[in-house]
Amino acid sequence: MSKIHFFISDFLIFAFSLVTMDRLKQISAERIRRTPVKFNRYLMDEIHWSDRLIGISGARGVGKTTLMLQYMKSRIPGNADALYVSLDDIFFTGSPLVYFAEEFYKQGGTHLFLDEVHKYPNWSQELKNIYDNLPGLNLVFSGSSALDIYKGSHDLSRRAMVYALPGLSFREFIALKHGVEFPRFILQSILESDKKRVWEIVEKIRPLKLFWEYLQHGYYPFFHEGESNYASRLMNIVNLVLEVDIPAIHRIDFFSVQKIKKLLAVIANLAPYKPNIQKLAIQTGTTRDSLLKYLFYLEKSGIVNWLTRNTSGINYLNKPDKLYLQNSNLMYALTREAPEKGATRETFFLNQLQVKHQVHYPGSGDFLVDNKFIFEIGGASKTRKQIAGIWDAFVASDDIEYPQNNKIPLWLFGFLY
Repeated sequence: MSKIHFFISDFLIFAFSLVTMDRLKQISAERIRRTPVKFNRYLMDEIHWSDRLIGISGARGVGKTTLMLQYMKSRIPGNADALYVSLDDIFFTGSPLVYFAEEFYKQGGTHLFLDEVHKYPNWSQELKNIYDNLPGLNLVFSGSSALDIYKGSHDLSRRAMVYALPGLSFREFIALKHGVEFPRFILQSILESDKKRVWEIVEKIRPLKLFWEYLQHGYYPFFHEGESNYASRLMNIVNLVLEVDIPAIHRIDFFSVQKIKKLLAVIANLAPYKPNIQKLAIQTGTTRDSLLKYLFYLEKSGIVNWLTRNTSGINYLNKPDKLYLQNSNLMYALTREAPEKGATRETFFLNQLQVKHQVHYPGSGDFLVDNKFIFEIGGASKTRKQIAGIWDAFVASDDIEYPQNNKIPLWLFGFLY
């Protein structure tokens, strides 16, 4: 090939990159423009945004994209040197991310926000290369909660600060839906029954009414886009997790996906319950080892919750002592009949406590928190009978507004984040 052909080829590649960059900048600017900033998630103020490599993980639908766009809109003046791109854009199917980042950097870019990294095959290596080669570029990336960067083929653990974004807390649901904001409680304050702070809340809202709403359709921020189709949207998200995210991350085939779907159907109708792993494997037509892996994938993806006595962490070599759906909204979406109230209470408590605390399966009671506190969950008539004589044991009761008779209102544990 002659020099003139090389010149023309290089020129066309350069011209194409400029056009593509301009297109992605326009998309980014429009996404930022349309992002509301009135309500911010609690994690906004906990992330150290000055770090050069930041990861935000979370289940589908919890608001990772909105969090990044809100930061760009409210914390980066003018957004001129910041760019948001989603790595499921067709452009990245044929163009390496690392080259794109280098071009953005040459044009004066300082902040690059990368969404859906789990959909880009070589994300781990290229993020490492970008971080090492472009020291003046700050990177923020988001990905599925099923993604474990610390087990990737390239070491990002020393480079990235990773934050997990859960769904809305009960406190955040109230703020987003009704515009009434309350400060967070620490667990110790709840256990000490700070009645004055509880009275301040009850003076402004009716917590039991809102709590019932939250349990059904308040965990995912998209509820404010329409509650009538909330359950169907949530089902669509579950299907995308099972059919797209898990296969992409864990490299499993169609038949494995079908078994995971069957497994989830069984769990949805029984949870919370103590599983017989061998029996569950037979029910889903798979082996014990495969079943444990499938349960692990569902847990990492934010679909189910494990409760174990093992304090060393969850992995597919351990079996769960008790299985839950990840949040009460999934209980309503995945079952034909309304879930049992006691099961819903337990699911809520585990879901809210695990964000800031360690929760395990206890010898007595329903939950062991931080290897210290025992909790029994129930309704207004729940007694301390099952935890009698146990030090640092508490009853979390539904259907009460105020702390009473050594019982803590269950809804109050939704104010921890």
